[in-house]
Amino acid sequence: MPIVPATPPPPSPMARMSANPWFGALPLADREALLASAEVLRLRPGEMLFRQGDAPGGFYGLLGGMLKISSLREDGREAILVVLESGNWIGEISLMDGEPRTHDATALSAAEVLVVPQPAFAALMEGAPFARAIAGLLAARVRSLYGMVEDAALRSTRARVARRLLLLARGDATLALKARPVVPVSQEALAMMLGVSRQTLSVELKAMVEQGAIALRYRRIEIVSAARLEALGNVSR
Repeated sequence: MPIVPATPPPPSPMARMSANPWFGALPLADREALLASAEVLRLRPGEMLFRQGDAPGGFYGLLGGMLKISSLREDGREAILVVLESGNWIGEISLMDGEPRTHDATALSAAEVLVVPQPAFAALMEGAPFARAIAGLLAARVRSLYGMVEDAALRSTRARVARRLLLLARGDATLALKARPVVPVSQEALAMMLGVSRQTLSVELKAMVEQGAIALRYRRIEIVSAARLEALGNVSR
């Protein structure tokens, strides 16, 4: 009778979350304290973690799945600001200033979220290493926001598409050091991120395909030449 190899156990929450550059750089004691204080919340696709205007709840770590951070425009269309993948942490802004949530957070797939209660987050903020890490996280968000504003004001639509694809290749908010060759995003979602119509995006993507920068696949975009994509991303209006 053939021997069936045992299925290896899934990675621990510590291993899964530590793959994220921000969390992985925290002192081990802070990582252990965050995970020890967290409860796991499971979301179905389309289920909301929080809504714009909600009172501060907790500090959230995405253990599995994907979330989108978005808001609705005046005409009712959705604008996606960022897509979060496993390992990312969000929710610190409202915990820092006590103000309501600034955007919606919605599961794009089945998701597991670590929920760190506000008192546990406040206790960790008493320690200088964790407080400095949160300051660094906020600085990265501000830097990314300024980049988006600059792109919208100064760069062509094609450059904005190219720069966003390069950002998504590094996990968008994750900002991993190593870019991946395939970006798991649909063209509809990408259009929502950039605030352009689906038709406009289609024209730009086809031109980038012709220039040998990307290849279009089902619900994903393959980066054929990062160098050509970077060159396209430097084009001003």
